[in-house]
Amino acid sequence: MATGRAWIFDLDNTLHDARPGVFPHINRGMTDYIMRHLGLPEDEAGALRERYWRAYGATLLGLVRHHDVDPHHFLRHTHPMGELERLLVREGGLRHALKRLPGRRILFSNSPAHYAGAVLAALGVADLFDAVYCIEHTAFRPKPDPAGFRAILRRERLRPERTVMVDDLLENLAAARRLSMPTVWVARESRSPGWVTCRVPSVLDLPRVAAGQGLLR
Repeated sequence: MATGRAWIFDLDNTLHDARPGVFPHINRGMTDYIMRHLGLPEDEAGALRERYWRAYGATLLGLVRHHDVDPHHFLRHTHPMGELERLLVREGGLRHALKRLPGRRILFSNSPAHYAGAVLAALGVADLFDAVYCIEHTAFRPKPDPAGFRAILRRERLRPERTVMVDDLLENLAAARRLSMPTVWVARESRSPGWVTCRVPSVLDLPRVAAGQGLLR
């Protein structure tokens, strides 16, 4: 088992800001997909998308469970890459910040692999990641399902206490913390729960804040 430090990063709203452009575009695509394949009007399709996301952590799971939707077909048609360059909100200095973190860097996203790879490439950091895990790699069991965390720790031979989870969602961090992983919450909140190891307003602040918490050793 590896003994060095490792960092597991979420993608959307962690390495880039998906809220202004990317997420509305994907949500629109999911609503359109539901309208076409389930024959629902727009308002009902949007409500169903939201309901399944809240119930299962991913709209996809509800559609697979209740409507026998092919997950690969859904992901391929709801995460088109043609608009990505226009929609992506980048932070200057991301590559420099990631390179300052010692140890291995792993991506763990609920998004599909083709989308995650395209985003990492557009951000100019794809070569900095030693492994990429997406929803296809966890048998379509998204975070915060602990199965995905356990699978990554096992496959990459990582020690949980030496593996830092960096995410913008507290429910994902809580799942990691239950496995004894240190956690970094990417959020602009003024306070964070006591079980969160540290909070950063931006991933660009991670090297400095992590150093103060002893996470760079």
